[in-house]
Amino acid sequence: MIETDRLVLRAPQPEDRLPLHAMWADPAVMADLGPVKSAEESDMALARHASYAPLGFRAVVLRSSATTIGFCGLKPGAPDTPIAGMLEIGWMLAVPFWGAGYAREAAAAAIAWGWQNRPDNAIVAITAHSNTKSRLLMERLGMLYMPEMDFEHPLFAADDPRRQSVTYRITRP
Repeated sequence: MIETDRLVLRAPQPEDRLPLHAMWADPAVMADLGPVKSAEESDMALARHASYAPLGFRAVVLRSSATTIGFCGLKPGAPDTPIAGMLEIGWMLAVPFWGAGYAREAAAAAIAWGWQNRPDNAIVAITAHSNTKSRLLMERLGMLYMPEMDFEHPLFAADDPRRQSVTYRITRP
């Protein structure tokens, strides 16, 4: 578990299931990330994320109200991409919690946890080229854009604008 001033990042619990399902079913949340998910697809995503537990995938919960607002954590880099085998950070928050600095707080805490608990020399993040909000957050986290690692994400159709993906990287201090 990781605690920040406003957040707790912890292993997902049964009570996180419905808030995370709602997030994955929200077209606004998924606009830059992929198609919305059914409850069954969300359960499959939760099972996949559970396999990342040793790396630190966590539900993001507000300390003040115990409200689950999203997830953040580390995972293996996506296969069939330039970051395969690297340590990747990812995050996702429900729309009502955008713009309050929670994503930055959670991601910074996850990166700090990675430096303390992992031997990796770098942490990477990927997103669609058009996802300016995530790209700005990556920069605020101290990550550098690596244009030589731009790629076409194999999970998106050839005509999907989200297929054009970018990579950011932060090295161990």
